[in-house]
Amino acid sequence: MRAFQLGADGTARMHSIAQPVPRPGQVLVKIMACGLNFADLLMISRTYQDRPAPPFTLGMELAGVVAALGQGVDTLQIGARVAVFSGQGGLAEWGCFDANRCTPLPDAMPFDHAAALQIAYGTSHLALDHRARLQPGETLLVMGAAGGVGLTAVQIGKRMGARVIATARGADKLRVARDAGADHVIDSTAPDLRDALIALGGVDVVYDAVGGPAFTQAMRATNPEGRLIPIGFAGGEVPQIPANHLLVKNLTVIGLYWGGYLKFAPQTLSRGLATIFDWYESGGLRPHISHRLPLSDSQTALDLLKSRQSTGKIIIAPHGV
Repeated sequence: MRAFQLGADGTARMHSIAQPVPRPGQVLVKIMACGLNFADLLMISRTYQDRPAPPFTLGMELAGVVAALGQGVDTLQIGARVAVFSGQGGLAEWGCFDANRCTPLPDAMPFDHAAALQIAYGTSHLALDHRARLQPGETLLVMGAAGGVGLTAVQIGKRMGARVIATARGADKLRVARDAGADHVIDSTAPDLRDALIALGGVDVVYDAVGGPAFTQAMRATNPEGRLIPIGFAGGEVPQIPANHLLVKNLTVIGLYWGGYLKFAPQTLSRGLATIFDWYESGGLRPHISHRLPLSDSQTALDLLKSRQSTGKIIIAPHGV
């Protein structure tokens, strides 16, 4: 079978490998869709929190059909449609995954939507609901609002009753953010972000997927008792947070690593995904997918992600688009 792997030499490319066989507690999944994430790029550069020893197959979230059961698996049946947060292994035609990582899909949910919902929507829901305790009527600032996680924060923020301000680069991405529900949009290249935010009444919660100097500007426009969540650093610069500013305005900076909850509170992730799937079934959420590409175009897809030419999610379809 084909699998897009990071090799021991540090190069990511397509390989031909043997189809895996499920071990006890695992299932074999025919992978129909894999969602790409900025973290995939970090795994290639070996700068992500989790660093599996190469060679390993890239692709952190996927959806497909259970094709075989390992010994002891009695919670799933062959033919079941599932979403899997795997951490790796999604950019392949087949994969073996722990059965407890598999979530049955609603009948009406297509595979590409299932692959797009897990990490991005899971991260934003956990950040805004469980960590920041976003309240109806509060003002949420989403920076990098047209990206994979940013766009989900706009949608979930609106679902939770917040007023949403979105920043993104360029008119096209701002249009995507507004279409997702943002009440106000600001071009991230504007030099006066702090002034623009203050003119809108300041912000109560900052959701930042970009990092860099804009984080400091947003912090200076955050209202007393505001909460700031650094989600990622797509801009390449980790902001340095002046603790004295936190004291003066009683601000809170909240760390969040969604995947880390698997180790100490997996039930929190399960509850969040259940909520997201419920919202999807009720028509309240729909992922924005800008590109659907075959497995052979995995490198092209990663290049699109790296150059920020995509909006929302990029989906790889190992068995055809």
